[in-house]
Amino acid sequence: MNLTRVLLDVASDPKGLIGLGAGLAIGLGALGTTIGIGLAAGRALEGAARQPEMYSKLQTLLLISIVFLESIAIYSLVVSLLLIFTF
Repeated sequence: MNLTRVLLDVASDPKGLIGLGAGLAIGLGALGTTIGIGLAAGRALEGAARQPEMYSKLQTLLLISIVFLESIAIYSLVVSLLLIFTF
């Protein structure tokens, strides 16, 4: 199937645009979260390799950072569900 045809079909229906927006919301939110967690984990491992005695403090900070980063994915999921079920 042609991509142009699919985009025209989606754009002609308001529900299609809502679905496209919801998909983009959760997709970009999850992408940002994944990149953030990967960078945070990489930096934590670098810090633990440099100073092994700081491992427990780094682990605590990493877990707190992951919780805050995951909240972005949860918010994007809520936004996409609101888009789907309110319009």
